[in-house]
Amino acid sequence: MAPLHLSLACWDYDRVKALEDGRVKPEGIDLNFLNLRVEETFFRQLRYQEFDISELSLSSYVLTLNSDDPPFYALPVFPSRFFRHQSIYVNTKAGITHPSQLCGRRVGTPEFQMTAPVWQRGILEDEYGLKYDAPHYLTGNVEPSDVERKEKVPLNLRDTVNIQPIPKGKCLAHMLADGEIDALESATAPSTFGKHPDVGRLFPNAMQVEQEYFRRTGIFPIMHVIVVKRSILKEHPWVARSLTKAFAAAFEYAYEAIHERGALRYILPWLQFHVEETQAAMCGEGQDKWWQDGLTPQNRRTLDKFLEYSFNQGLAKKKWQVDELFAAGSLEGFVL
Repeated sequence: MAPLHLSLACWDYDRVKALEDGRVKPEGIDLNFLNLRVEETFFRQLRYQEFDISELSLSSYVLTLNSDDPPFYALPVFPSRFFRHQSIYVNTKAGITHPSQLCGRRVGTPEFQMTAPVWQRGILEDEYGLKYDAPHYLTGNVEPSDVERKEKVPLNLRDTVNIQPIPKGKCLAHMLADGEIDALESATAPSTFGKHPDVGRLFPNAMQVEQEYFRRTGIFPIMHVIVVKRSILKEHPWVARSLTKAFAAAFEYAYEAIHERGALRYILPWLQFHVEETQAAMCGEGQDKWWQDGLTPQNRRTLDKFLEYSFNQGLAKKKWQVDELFAAGSLEGFVL
């Protein structure tokens, strides 16, 4: 049987690099790997469905399920994960020293439905009592641009959410520095962070806060998933399992590289100590992998919490069950 020719749009993370360079080849698939930054991939896939397979925002994917005819199924492959306490920024002159003080304040966010802000709003409500609809939200591009940033997926938010776009010609990074907004919930750091004296983090000790959060909850927030067009899986259901196995094999190369000690594969002089510290903070006894794909108990707990947040914040039309997100073939395995 001739291989199936499929396109994959994904950033070239260390955990997928072996798929890009051909060290790993999915069974029965001739893969055309397109190394694109996430913003471009998300826009083109959500707007035009240009790729057979792609990396996609977890939140945007969940919102595609609101449609009567969803275009994608996800695989239990998570190319991006990120603790997001560190990505909440404040104007230091606003006098905000505790998350509860964001109530009634002007909070910028690129898109309300973005995965990072969904996690941030949910965590601030769970951990610090700040209701997700308590701030006044302003949406738009983080940096200067001639193009206005808009929600990539249609929203039908509850009336309690106070939200409006920023004025034309403005950007959230400069508005934060100028005191036109009090805080910013984002995935990327604003260009004014580290350069403007009035821009800082809500959590100055973010790494400590995030590690303590992980110790208590076991949650390592999932940001992105891999999705496949449903039309492809309907005709070739075996593709889901073939891809899932290939991503798992590629991940092993990433772990092998980060443990290499003969020569540094990455430009971090104390890489070994970072790895040891991460293992100590995130791995249980007898474990050495802090980032895993698949529906492990920890990943199920993480996904279930996100689905709770998405529904509670008026984004998802229902509280989805974890298994409902994924192509059936990607969840099945075999033993000898």
